[in-house]
Amino acid sequence: MAQKNKTNTKPVYVIAGKDEFLAAEQVMALVNQLLTPEQMQMCLWKAEADKVTAAEVFDDLRTLPFLAQRRVVVLSGADDFVSNNRDLLEKYLESPAASGVLILVVSKWPSNTRLAKALPKAGELIEIGEMKSKELVPYIQNYAREAHNKNLSYNAAQMLIELSGNEPGILRSEIDKLAAYTASAKVITEKDISELVGRNRVFGAFEVIDSMTAGDTGKAVEKLRLMFGADKDAEYTVVGAFAWHFRRMFTASVMLKKSRPDEVAKKLRIFWNQKQFFDVVKKMTLKRIGDCLRRLAEIDYQIKTGQATAQTAIESMIVELAAE
Repeated sequence: MAQKNKTNTKPVYVIAGKDEFLAAEQVMALVNQLLTPEQMQMCLWKAEADKVTAAEVFDDLRTLPFLAQRRVVVLSGADDFVSNNRDLLEKYLESPAASGVLILVVSKWPSNTRLAKALPKAGELIEIGEMKSKELVPYIQNYAREAHNKNLSYNAAQMLIELSGNEPGILRSEIDKLAAYTASAKVITEKDISELVGRNRVFGAFEVIDSMTAGDTGKAVEKLRLMFGADKDAEYTVVGAFAWHFRRMFTASVMLKKSRPDEVAKKLRIFWNQKQFFDVVKKMTLKRIGDCLRRLAEIDYQIKTGQATAQTAIESMIVELAAE
C-alpha cells in the first residue's frame, strides 16, 4: 500500500480564517498530503467540535493507526472547543501523540494566548485570508479548467462574479452548473452565464430601463411583459432587479463627477455592456435616479401589503418615467 510521507509533519495544525469554503479546501489539501484515500477510511476522523469531548479527541489521536503511519483528527468549528480546553491543548502540545495529527479549524486565532505562543514549538498555524477581488477571476478560471476542462474568458469570469457575488464556494458551484449546462463545449460564454445563472431578470430589467430612458414606452412595456412571461419568479424578484440597477446607476453617476468611466467600471465591477450602461446613466439626473429608487420602495411596500401587484405597479412606473 502506498504511504503518504509529508516531510516535517506536525502533530497539530490550526487552520484559521472566516471563509469556511477556503478553510475546507485547505483541510482537504492537508489531509490529502497526510493520508491516501485508502488510509482515510480507517485513519481519518472528521467531526464537528461541539459534538465531541476532548477525551474522545485525545483517545483517538493516541490510538495506533491501522496500516498507515498516522491517524488524523479534523475538528471543524473548533473556536469554542479551543476556548473550553485550552489547558488540555497546551499539555497535549507538550507531549503530542507520536502517530496522531490534530487539525483544528477555527475562525480566529488570537496570537496573545499561551496556546497560540506554544503552537509553533510543536504545530503550525495556517491562516486563511479572505480572497481579494483581483484573485477571484484567475481562481474561477483555474477551477473551470482543472475541474471541468472548460475555458472561461476574463470578461465571462467578471460577469459571473458580478451576478453571483464574491463567495468562492458559490462561484465554484455556479461553474459546476455551467459545466453541465454547456456539455461538450470547451468554452463557457457570457451567453451561457446569462441564460443559466438565474439572473435573466437582471438583464431584462436593464433593457427595460434602457428603453424607458430613450422615451420608448411601448418597447419598455413590451420588454417588461416579456420578463414576467419568461420568469415565473418575476413577481417576487422584479423590484429587487430594478433596484439593483438603479443603485449602481446612482453610485456611478456620483463617481463620474471625479472619475473616468473605465475607473468607475472597474470599481463597480461593470464588465458587461459598459457602453450601454454609461449611456443610460448619462441620460438620467441623480434626482431622477433617486426618485426611481424611492418609487421602487413604495411599490415594494404596496406589493407586500397587498395594495398592488408587481407587474401592474412596475408597468405604471415605467410608463410615467418614459413620458418624462
